[in-house]
Amino acid sequence: MAKKEKTEQIEEKKDEAVKGLIENPEKKSAEEKKPGIDGAGNTGLSWRPKTKLGEEVKDKKIKNIDEILDNKKKILEEGIVDFLINVKSNLILIGQAKGKFGGGKRRIWRQTQRKTKEGNIPTFSTLAVIGDENGHVGIGYGRAKETLPSRDKAIRKAKLNIIKIKRACSAFDCVCSEMHTVPFKVKGKSGGVRVTLIPASQGTGLVVADELKKVLKLAGIKDVYSRTEGTKRTTFNMVKACIDALKKTNE
Repeated sequence: MAKKEKTEQIEEKKDEAVKGLIENPEKKSAEEKKPGIDGAGNTGLSWRPKTKLGEEVKDKKIKNIDEILDNKKKILEEGIVDFLINVKSNLILIGQAKGKFGGGKRRIWRQTQRKTKEGNIPTFSTLAVIGDENGHVGIGYGRAKETLPSRDKAIRKAKLNIIKIKRACSAFDCVCSEMHTVPFKVKGKSGGVRVTLIPASQGTGLVVADELKKVLKLAGIKDVYSRTEGTKRTTFNMVKACIDALKKTNE
């Protein structure tokens, strides 16, 4: 009998606790109060702006990121980008794993070493690309003593370097009204690499290198032809040349 009474008391306490949560929404679980997406679908519950531009964005005086980019205002907080657009990110394969006879698979981390009296000190670097697949894209380079901090640095810098690009339907054999390709032929350069983006008709796809597909997809371009010249194996410069070409779409 004593066991039954204890079980009944425990069940009554559970019911009271559930009722308390329903009646008092302030006592909701901590998971619902975690920093992240708010009711409008934007991040910013835990973000505290430190600049005047950030305060205007948090107070919803600025509701579109194009207002910032068109007026050429400098973004100094990553929370501004997270608050205004739905950010997607990806990492570029700029490194190479060790393999026999100089071979090996490509990887996102590029490892270097510095000689000191204490021994070799390794550092890791990576290149990140972010975008919303709707005309906004940015790249960032991060370097640290460990892999995950370098990734976080790269993504943060990519958000601060975000740019706006123009899209259109400009292929000679396409008459649709969707913005799916670059508005005209553009050329970009970085180091010894030159990248040319050429408009393509709808359904063509991304006829570019594998790493450039990541950049163009996040930028919102679905169909394009490309031509590359120079040292194509240098992925870092090839991605920067692609971004340089996308910047010229605004001209």
